Amino acid sequence: MSGPSDRPGRSHGRLAISPSLTPRSLMDGPPRLKGAWRAKVLTLFPETFPGVLGASLTGRALQQGLWALDPIDLRAFGTGRHRQVDDTPAGGGAGLVMRADVLGRALDLASADTPSDPARWPRLYLSPRGAPFTQAHARRFAAAEGITLLCGRFEGVDQRVIDHFALEEISLGDFVLTGGEIAAQALIDATVRLIPGVLGNAASTEEESFSHGLLEHPQYTQPREWRGHAIPEVLLSGNHAEIAKWRRAEAERLTRARRPDLWAARQAEGSDAEG
Repeated sequence: MSGPSDRPGRSHGRLAISPSLTPRSLMDGPPRLKGAWRAKVLTLFPETFPGVLGASLTGRALQQGLWALDPIDLRAFGTGRHRQVDDTPAGGGAGLVMRADVLGRALDLASADTPSDPARWPRLYLSPRGAPFTQAHARRFAAAEGITLLCGRFEGVDQRVIDHFALEEISLGDFVLTGGEIAAQALIDATVRLIPGVLGNAASTEEESFSHGLLEHPQYTQPREWRGHAIPEVLLSGNHAEIAKWRRAEAERLTRARRPDLWAARQAEGSDAEG
């Protein structure tokens, strides 16, 4: 079974996290803005947060208090001297399963100051058997007051936890990771960038991939010619109507070629609207 020796060493320059029954933010800095969107992440590796979320625009927004991050150390809720968080699967089998009593205590604490309505505060379990994460999910999560994410490890978590807390299972795709932390950071990044003020340009989120059910059109910048490849003339014409038409046509072309599933869904929506 796992124990404290399974934990990685502390990274140089990163704040230490000691077992505590109180969630702590890893970002010291200005106080959170009232009503700021918040992500509570239940994990065995709180020191991996904020990770990439602390960089670039999401990191700046975190420092500015536009959103908040609360990593919660699951080891603090473990049982016994070694703070055990897992046990062998009921019915036998390989691997270990995260215990219901441990996760239940952690989720109880994480839920104490959050709305019970899942529309206001989704509670998610990052799982390869979950619904595929989409831009629509990101928009829904960004419109909520915050989210709670449970990062699984080993062979997964006791099903009773998922059932009792009505956790929504979300997957990044048809592949398996060693844990939910990387998936959690990807999900949070996709969501936080939709919060007003984070990107600074609302128009940029309206024109990118998936915003209208299409992949994004190709992008170009200087120099005008590079290694024999030129920027399409229409983009240099100054004719905004023609530029918009070209971009739309390119987005449709790429979507038909690369994501026939998205194109079929878009065509079906159009048929339904006409009907």
